Amino acid sequence: MPVPTPTSAEDDIAARLRSRPRRFEAFIRWTLFLAAALSIFTTIGIVYELGRESLNFFTRQLWEDTNKQLAAAVGPTDTVLPVTRSGAALHPDDTIRVEEEVMRVLAVEPTALTVARGQQGTPATTHAAGLDIYRGTRVSLVEFFTGTQWAPQIGKFGMLPLLNATLIVTAIAMIVALPLGLGIAIYLSEYASDRARRLLKPTLEILAGVPTVVYGYFALTLVTPLLRAIFGKDVVEVYNMASAGIVIGILVIPLVSSMSEDALSAVPQSLRHAAYALGATKLETALQVVVPAAFSGIAAAFIVAISRAIGETMIVALAAGAGPNFTFNPFEAAETITGHIVRISSGDLSYDSIDYNSIFALGLVLFFMTLTLNIISQRVVRKFRQVYD
Repeated sequence: MPVPTPTSAEDDIAARLRSRPRRFEAFIRWTLFLAAALSIFTTIGIVYELGRESLNFFTRQLWEDTNKQLAAAVGPTDTVLPVTRSGAALHPDDTIRVEEEVMRVLAVEPTALTVARGQQGTPATTHAAGLDIYRGTRVSLVEFFTGTQWAPQIGKFGMLPLLNATLIVTAIAMIVALPLGLGIAIYLSEYASDRARRLLKPTLEILAGVPTVVYGYFALTLVTPLLRAIFGKDVVEVYNMASAGIVIGILVIPLVSSMSEDALSAVPQSLRHAAYALGATKLETALQVVVPAAFSGIAAAFIVAISRAIGETMIVALAAGAGPNFTFNPFEAAETITGHIVRISSGDLSYDSIDYNSIFALGLVLFFMTLTLNIISQRVVRKFRQVYD
């Protein structure tokens, strides 16, 4: 049987399907690779800078006034310092400073110190009587994470007041955002008509696009007076954590509702039809079938919202308070970690000072908090997605 001869049309199709060299394919591939690599290197750079400055914070020597003075003048070769009895107790191996000279304490007597002179590259010099003696200290991790007083001007670096305020504001924000956001998502996914959905979703996106500084003044000028009218001016301070938390909750509602609605909409219609066939109502189907099936996406939305609330800056800077306060009363003023960073960094801090380095230590804490939440989010999504695939 003779083989049919290809027609010209078939030849044209074969020519179009034939493999051809793609001139820009390699360029596009490398461009996309560089874009991904840039994001990775940016993250590495952020971690490096935070880590470097935080290390300087924890290794920098602070000088604390002992309220002791030299009782008599000493020469550059003297190793016994006559000191006054008053002031803080000193111990062997303590590092002290008189004027610019650093010394190490070898032995302690009630009115004298035996020291090693000229430590840390400082020259041993003559010192007059009556000069103040300073003791060198460093910020320890234990003090940083467990201390209840944050006052850099006097060498107190306990971050619990800032962390406590951050967690309280975040908790209030989640009490507002999570139920409202999930309720909006269920309505848009299960109840809303196409017309209502086309109206509500752009409105939520507009809410998400409002600058946070506007939200801050909204909290200060509307929410705070409302809280003071309800609970009393003696109970609610002008600057308070409750007002900031409520407005941050409003801020993250679009995030929760949008991500949750996407997760609910991705649930197969067959699950809904099966529930209706068994006699379930729309509400029972939504709460007992659709929401559990979309739990991984909803949980991810909740965790991302928590990260967003923890990192919010302008609202807490304007409405929560401008001073660390270790309190559990949400109606009192208290400064969060981000609010403190904004306030301190906008002041007249000298570069590479202990106050300056403390900002990076706080920033590193925030970074690891959000990183931990993101890791938890990924694990939750991975675990529960396997159940419903």
